[in-house]
Amino acid sequence: MDETPGEPADARGRVAELHALREQARRGPSDRATEAQRAKGKLTARERIELLLDEGSFKEVEQLRRHRASGFGLEAKKPYTDGVITGWGTVEGRTVFVYAHDFRIFGGALGEAHATKIHKIMDMAISAGAPLVSLNDGAGARIQEGVSALAGYGGIFQRNTRASGVIPQISVMLGPCAGGAAYSPALTDFVFMVRETSQMFITGPDVVKAVTGEEITQNGLGGADVHAETSGVAHFAYDDEETCIAEVRYLLSMLPQNNRENPPTIVSEDPADRRSDVLLDLVPADGNRPYDMHKVIEELVDEGDFLEIHERWARNIICALARLDGQVIGIVANQPQSLAGVLDIEASEKAARFVQMCDAFNIPIVTLLDVPGFLPGVDQEHGGIIRHGAKLLYAYCNATVPRISLILRKAYGGAYIVMDSQSIGADLTYAWPTNEIAVMGAEGAANVIFRKQIAEAEDSEAMRARMVKEYKAELMHPYYAAERGLVDDVIDPAETREVLASALAMLRTKHADLPSRKHGNPPQ
Repeated sequence: MDETPGEPADARGRVAELHALREQARRGPSDRATEAQRAKGKLTARERIELLLDEGSFKEVEQLRRHRASGFGLEAKKPYTDGVITGWGTVEGRTVFVYAHDFRIFGGALGEAHATKIHKIMDMAISAGAPLVSLNDGAGARIQEGVSALAGYGGIFQRNTRASGVIPQISVMLGPCAGGAAYSPALTDFVFMVRETSQMFITGPDVVKAVTGEEITQNGLGGADVHAETSGVAHFAYDDEETCIAEVRYLLSMLPQNNRENPPTIVSEDPADRRSDVLLDLVPADGNRPYDMHKVIEELVDEGDFLEIHERWARNIICALARLDGQVIGIVANQPQSLAGVLDIEASEKAARFVQMCDAFNIPIVTLLDVPGFLPGVDQEHGGIIRHGAKLLYAYCNATVPRISLILRKAYGGAYIVMDSQSIGADLTYAWPTNEIAVMGAEGAANVIFRKQIAEAEDSEAMRARMVKEYKAELMHPYYAAERGLVDDVIDPAETREVLASALAMLRTKHADLPSRKHGNPPQ
């Protein structure tokens, strides 16, 4: 049974008692519980908080909170903190709120008092206008407390939704997260996971086997790699907690405190007017030859450094945060190395969510286009490519942050329009001399427009080649779109960094209002 405070005779005695209680709360339930946590390859909740926050900055809230439940032996077990540590501190000097499940106490399961502590720290984060980081390592609802625990989750979900687009919310998965508990991370802006030790699923392997007969492990069902590569639930996956939490700190350094502030700007030592002659050879003029768009991004951003979001999911599109001339930007780019850079269902969803996040937190968006169109196929059409592609279109059209698009090579059909073309509101549109902007590729267009001539020709292949060349010369030359005002300028690739930096500096004071409305009704 937990210790009960005595009756000290004077103030000094009471202070001594206070320090003893605080030490008991900090120490946790027992050394054996701590050893069991470490045996699983996991840090304790307080060790995680120490890694996340600047040294000595953490201020705990409701450290001495205990539950009031009874029955099933609960009245004999009332540990301080009730299995969750809440408070605030700083990351690189900026305020960050945090709560961390302590798996050593009730397996980190959520009860009424536990939930109330989380509700309070979430309310504080929203009121203070500062990011909220949750360090998740809990076994779900505390069954002994019944529906009171479920109601606690409802309060968390409601606050996640209220904070959405107001403050950055980051979920760090450091242990199990099952059932309804998984919905809170899904409502936040970013989800981090650690391989082998963290899992997320609505129904566990035992339930899956009982209902469907399928046998699968916890990691196979909801491990870090599954959610980083297959489901898209996790934005980041790492091998260990230390690296994971260090990357959370890095992400926070690129985000504003709230939606009323801009991301932090730094003084860059990388000259804004730095030429990148390597770009002249990096991107082949032949639109059928692949290349790695990551290398283009490295040439354009400060020090070649960027943080890719959802790196391993929907690889045919790249979403990344970086700095250009010290200013944080969001980058959306087709990746010709994967599926030729086409847009499909997953790529559209990935990019749409990223665009919405950037717009919510005042991060300018730079879009790099090399897109041959949407991925054709029965699976894509039946899977709702129209609906999912419209999500990306809606996100761009709804965004009021500075938006610059750059067409490197191909920009065909509806995919060109969707990828932040000038017609849907891009502030500035640039193109390289290798650009090809058209309804479709020249071969496909020639087959449609000149079908009769090709069919009737004695040498149909020679006629097709001549018609393709004619179509390219007439409608797909690099200056066709510029002549019609659909591209603001055709630029030297080596000068791209300077052009983008100058444009972003001009757009820094951009102000745009959406029509008055309660909210839109985006495609789902």
